[in-house]
Amino acid sequence: MTTISNSSINNTMNAWDAISSAMAECYVTVEGKRYKFMQAINLEAKVEKTKMQVPVLGRMGRGNKGVGWAGSGKATFHYNTSLFRELLYRFKEKGEDLYFDIQVSNDDPVSTVGRQTVILKDCNLDGGVLAKFSAEDEYLEEDIRFTFEDFEIPEKFNLLSGM
Repeated sequence: MTTISNSSINNTMNAWDAISSAMAECYVTVEGKRYKFMQAINLEAKVEKTKMQVPVLGRMGRGNKGVGWAGSGKATFHYNTSLFRELLYRFKEKGEDLYFDIQVSNDDPVSTVGRQTVILKDCNLDGGVLAKFSAEDEYLEEDIRFTFEDFEIPEKFNLLSGM
């Protein structure tokens, strides 16, 4: 019989290990030029797996097998850069569909988990805002949606003590 010590049952995450979202860094690289994207307010990139159902002899239910994936993301940033509008303009004028990379690092110096960096490769805009104003808003922001073809995780968080 295996016994579980009380100390392992009562392990909890320390509050200081919650990552402060404001401590992130974001860089965008377009045509070899790297920009510190300090006007970013938020960004979220996701992977959606493509699955197929597999019949399995001896089981009433089917299994599920991953057969691919697709990456997509969305971001909100202050409306104070023409970078993405320039990409859309080039697409309209010349048919050039430019791809870019986005690098996001989360590093809260108070947390013991350290730093994580994810690089989204070959991002492509779904569209974007060309012009905007609002007499009611205190400041302007804009949203973009994009897809990406690949990603890397060159820096990974440390495991929390007790995991």
